[in-house]
Amino acid sequence: MNLVVQKDDLSDGAIIELLKSHLEKMYQYSPPESVHALKPESLMDPTITFWSARVNGVLAGCGALKEISPVLGEIKSMKTSQGFLRKGAARAVLQEILDEAQKRNYWEVKLETGSSKHFSPAIALYQQYGFEPCKPFANYSEDPHSLFFTKKLSYTD
Repeated sequence: MNLVVQKDDLSDGAIIELLKSHLEKMYQYSPPESVHALKPESLMDPTITFWSARVNGVLAGCGALKEISPVLGEIKSMKTSQGFLRKGAARAVLQEILDEAQKRNYWEVKLETGSSKHFSPAIALYQQYGFEPCKPFANYSEDPHSLFFTKKLSYTD
């Protein structure tokens, strides 16, 4: 399997469709006030950079990095297409995002994910990459349906 990860401008609509289906699933697992996935209208926010993982041009997964401040990024919209689950797409996208955060000299990256069993594979992946539980950040607040994670980065000046 030849997996290619690169920045994505969302122009072909594949990521938008994948994230729409992701959002629908989130409403099945969590109450509306606890769904923090990016909505389609916010995808073009200039503080957000998207990456896609593709196999022979087919979208395998995606993820994004949102700049919260000059030293803090948030990982958003990590999603794997159904046919590519557990084949390395999420891992490859996450590594690309972490590499970019390092290039931007972020001190830290954080993320929010769901707390139900449906999110266990994502939580395991984040923990494998050294993410640790943290308190809510940015505009988030305590929520029994959300878990928050952080990873400190080394940076160069």
